Amino acid sequence: MASGIKDHRVVPHDEWLAARKAFLAKEKEFTHLRDELSRQRRELPWEKVEKTYVFDGPRGKETLADLFEKRSQLVVYHFMFSPDWDEGCPHCSFWADNFNGSPVHLNHRDVSFVAISRAPLAKIERFKKIPRPGSQGAR
Repeated sequence: MASGIKDHRVVPHDEWLAARKAFLAKEKEFTHLRDELSRQRRELPWEKVEKTYVFDGPRGKETLADLFEKRSQLVVYHFMFSPDWDEGCPHCSFWADNFNGSPVHLNHRDVSFVAISRAPLAKIERFKKIPRPGSQGAR
């Protein structure tokens, strides 16, 4: 298998077009499979949350219900940040850098958004730009 740009195969247009069309067929098949999986996910049954989860939030102790902020839906992003780490997961950090504009749009659609980490709130606060309660101790 070729590695890097230097060794990448270069072909005439008609050969590229044939390869691209074959790949497009696979992309379309994947899209249909993903759409079907998404439909099945939406049909999964829900589980009633009976337990009272309590998180350390910027306003003090907050329950799972509090995180909804009186909205009907809550999106929870699991931001991997272990209590013994100095900083969060680099991949989670990459995605979190793009969260800042999302809450206003979600809020207009009756959705609240939080990123939850296991790290203590004091560590999280150093990096926080969106609501990120700590789940350390939440059971």
